[in-house]
Amino acid sequence: MTDTVARVLRSMPVIDGHNDLPMALRARTGYDVSGLDRHRPEFHTDLPRLRAGGVGAQFWSVFVPGDLSEPEAVTATLEQVDAVYRLVAAYPRELAIAYDADGVEAAIASGRIASLIGIEGGHSLATSLGVLRAFARLGVRYVTLTHNHHTSWADASTAEPVVGGLNDVGRAIVREMQRIGVIVDLSHVAPVTMHAALDVAEAPVLFSHSSCRALTDHVRNVPDDVLARLRDNGGVVQVTFVPPFVSPAVADWTAAYADQRKRLGLPADDAPWPRAPRPGESAAALAAAQAPAEPGEDPRLRDWLAAHPRPEATLAQVADHVEHAREVAGLEHIGLGGDYDGTDRLPVGLADVSGYPRLLAELVQRGWSEAELVKLTGRNVLRVLRVTHEAAREPLWPGSPAR
Repeated sequence: MTDTVARVLRSMPVIDGHNDLPMALRARTGYDVSGLDRHRPEFHTDLPRLRAGGVGAQFWSVFVPGDLSEPEAVTATLEQVDAVYRLVAAYPRELAIAYDADGVEAAIASGRIASLIGIEGGHSLATSLGVLRAFARLGVRYVTLTHNHHTSWADASTAEPVVGGLNDVGRAIVREMQRIGVIVDLSHVAPVTMHAALDVAEAPVLFSHSSCRALTDHVRNVPDDVLARLRDNGGVVQVTFVPPFVSPAVADWTAAYADQRKRLGLPADDAPWPRAPRPGESAAALAAAQAPAEPGEDPRLRDWLAAHPRPEATLAQVADHVEHAREVAGLEHIGLGGDYDGTDRLPVGLADVSGYPRLLAELVQRGWSEAELVKLTGRNVLRVLRVTHEAAREPLWPGSPAR
């Protein structure tokens, strides 16, 4: 770590927008949170590597699949929220729950990593403002309006729009989120939904883990006309590290690979959603029973893979996306959202949560100043947290009076 990067991270540690460790814990350990104070190579994330990466605050994603029924999604999301609280309780000297900018700053000042909660997909709300408010009282600080499936009220990025971005129900949900101090997250949604939400939003929005469509034409990335609107909205795009989102070559290869699997009649290359331990059931035994099979490709794919080796994304390409977002949206509107433990591969140099200093060092070489880097690492997101809280007419936090 260079002296410049070290000074930046002392001044403003990274506030990362999206980490799927709760989902990985469900799949690999049955939600057993022990042992994360040592190196855990089966994850991208553990406490020593968070420290090495200069992470001062983390939005933990409480993701559940979008094809679950809404009642199932609510239950599974509650289990994920519980996992975050159990994780923090297990390491009280290292982690602290935070609900707002003041809480983040207090945790960092105490030497701990602030832990915030983000719901990844509006299906987890079951089209209920009561469920939304209940999650807010549990500490949820953002809700991504969709995951990879449309909801009845918002269009996702992965299929043709159905409701034109947001319908009246969707607009009411966005307004209620901002009324109670929950950030509107526009990662995963269609561009028409991004615009519709920005038309409604009175407080800053967030893209918790998205990159730039002008550089990589992937549906999960943000078009320039949306990035430009962040200037007026005050929002932030947290550039992500997912290889198909940052590398055109990886995006093309991933699409071709999926097409080849389809031609061969192979199932989609998705892991099944693991169930949570039942009362009285051993988490270790369940984790062993649900352990993913050893990696290996179907023999019918061998010739294709030999002829089409998978390319690698690079740290420099991530830096390109950071710089493009800065150019279009402005320095005040950029951040970082790695999506660790939510993707199977990562760019060379960013293989786990210890990699942030290497990205910052690349930006230093490109001429970024310390004052500019502290906005990227966390100042901008802190502002979104603070303004969202201040703009809320009836902010709901754990322990706040019921309304």
